[in-house]
Amino acid sequence: MNIVVLVKQVPDSGSERKLDPADNTVARASADNVINEMDEYAIEEALTIKEAQGGEVTVLTVGPDSATDAIRKALSMGADKAVHVVDDAIHGSCAVQTSAVIAAALQQMEYDLVLCGAEATDAQLSVMPALVAERLGIPQLSGARKVTIEGGAAKVERQTDGGFWALEAPLPAIISTWDTINEPRYPSFKGIMAAKKKPVETKSLADLGVDAGSVGLATATSKVLDFAGRPPKGEGVKVTDEGDGASKFVDYLASQKIV
Repeated sequence: MNIVVLVKQVPDSGSERKLDPADNTVARASADNVINEMDEYAIEEALTIKEAQGGEVTVLTVGPDSATDAIRKALSMGADKAVHVVDDAIHGSCAVQTSAVIAAALQQMEYDLVLCGAEATDAQLSVMPALVAERLGIPQLSGARKVTIEGGAAKVERQTDGGFWALEAPLPAIISTWDTINEPRYPSFKGIMAAKKKPVETKSLADLGVDAGSVGLATATSKVLDFAGRPPKGEGVKVTDEGDGASKFVDYLASQKIV
């Protein structure tokens, strides 16, 4: 079972995130960058499947040189190897363009199953599985809370209001996992040391046969036109209770259109 896990390095959602005024893209160089939290659940699921059925887990990421930190985190968790697509021309690419790069990379790899997190915390678009599946011509199963691989097919349970849907598709397929599917393991000291020796293959757009002019901010399908910083926090409203405090409180909530 050859499993590829898509991972992304993103600015830490617990720290302040900014846009670069030079081109209105996410300021990643100055950010506290980490592996996308949702991708850790996909990595854990891939490792669980490998432990049960054997095979190999490969991590695939598209990003700048700093994305090697996210790769090392995945390798220290137990992934076997990684492919890192890095090219300056990719900067500012939209989801549609990025999906073309990912699909081109996957076409040069052997895979039975592709796993990824349900969304990236820096964009929260949740569209990459569908975009990649369309480009590769393979089925996609999204939002899985449980994955079962048997008989050449993938079966998932997708959470819904009041229950779940049972979905099935033949392999190869791409599956996005939700954060209810498992509990990601912490890298052990042994795993961290072993990660330093695991192979990481670096590829450019030329290596993938992707035209540099087809990606990047200049030809992106969407871009930020303008932005402004968060306004400073104003003074709060003090309600003095003179027997009518509850009424004043509700009136204030109503004035803010909260109730």
